[in-house]
Amino acid sequence: MKIKQLSIFLQNRMGSLAKPLEVLTVANVNIRAMCMADTSEFGILRLVVDDPEKGKEALEENNFLVKITEIIGVEMNDTPGGLTTVLDIIKDNLIDLEYLYAFTHDKAGKAILLLHSDDIDKLIDVLTKNNITIVSADEVYNL
Repeated sequence: MKIKQLSIFLQNRMGSLAKPLEVLTVANVNIRAMCMADTSEFGILRLVVDDPEKGKEALEENNFLVKITEIIGVEMNDTPGGLTTVLDIIKDNLIDLEYLYAFTHDKAGKAILLLHSDDIDKLIDVLTKNNITIVSADEVYNL
């Protein structure tokens, strides 16, 4: 149920995003979703890839600082208000999200929302009790 996400710490300078992506290409690791957050001095590149362990190993061999973090994916309607429906459930249950990002996939009318919270198990429990479909890690890795 939990998805392994790679968090890669990068210096905030021109071209720094290209190198880790090249490393993953050479290692034949496919990116399924990505999110970039930055400050004036550094950035955190968050990636969901088809083989997290292989991706982490390849990046570390090329001197990147990489952390594996657990996130979850939920299926939501790919319509106006689809995201709001999920976020309202989270808010109403007083769960604090640290970040999220989403992507569409081949299921008609559906998107996948990736979520991170300091209490992933509570998040899973609340969403499941509210009939939100939790997407398996294998489904995301093998899209």
